[in-house]
Amino acid sequence: MLSFASRRALQVVPLLLLVSLLVFALIHAAPGGPLSLYLDNPNVRPQDIERLRRQMGLDRPLAAQYLAWLRAFIVGDWGYSYADGRPVMDRLLERVPATLQLIGISSFVAVIVATIVALVSSVRRGFDRAATIGAVAGISLPVFWLGLVLQLVFANALGWLPSSGRSTFGGSGTLDRLAHLVLPAAVLAVAHAAAWSRYLRSSMRQALAEPFIMGARSRGVSEGRIVTRHALRNALLPFVTVVLLDASMMASGAVVTESVFAWPGVGGLFTEALAKRDYTVLMAFLMCGSVAVAVLNLVADVVVHTLDPRTRGET
Repeated sequence: MLSFASRRALQVVPLLLLVSLLVFALIHAAPGGPLSLYLDNPNVRPQDIERLRRQMGLDRPLAAQYLAWLRAFIVGDWGYSYADGRPVMDRLLERVPATLQLIGISSFVAVIVATIVALVSSVRRGFDRAATIGAVAGISLPVFWLGLVLQLVFANALGWLPSSGRSTFGGSGTLDRLAHLVLPAAVLAVAHAAAWSRYLRSSMRQALAEPFIMGARSRGVSEGRIVTRHALRNALLPFVTVVLLDASMMASGAVVTESVFAWPGVGGLFTEALAKRDYTVLMAFLMCGSVAVAVLNLVADVVVHTLDPRTRGET
């Protein structure tokens, strides 16, 4: 397994280099450039702009800028925010716990809901129709619209839950934080639970049609044991792979969710950096997201290789 993981990790390196090159080129091709904040200020003189351009190395060829940025990024020197002058790594690290909490809770809820719905759908035809309608609705609903509806209903109309933020001003108790987490976690979990439930349901149906299931039924094994012990165990392997691959994609959904609920995570930081054209923060965010996707893909490959004997001969 270690050699397999090492080979997969080596394959990830050139992919990340290509992604970094594309991201760097796209960021620098955006209109305005890193100095757009200063260009919009009438009190900044042209000679000051030129001095800043030299200090930031923006007067050098684009290839030289990329190599300098790549070397600095690898050693952990991610530069300073153009918006407030703080180190980019510090700005990201202070937002990461909130995002990990949101993604972790929503992923856990989505997995539990998807598993329950898929189990019932695979054995009850009537429930399967209702679950299909609910899954299509969950996948189709825009995240921002669902978030606004939940805010209007549960925060404004009923007053049961807070509408935004991570905690109440002046209060930092566990119950207060959990109350603030409910709505954004629910919004983020809906679409994934809907998609995962249909995927696991399909895998369950395929497993229930296998010959060994018919053999278990002929031996008098109870239907509940067949579903939970035999079919589910075989259907979970591809399901785990999908969950691991989608977990990294939840960060993109978290950008919208965090903006709607004013959740102080990296998604909110990305929105702020995009509005202010804070290119150093945008570069760090996009590269960290790419690394997260690559790492979780690597973890998914290792998990499948470890649990599925049929893949042991793959390289």
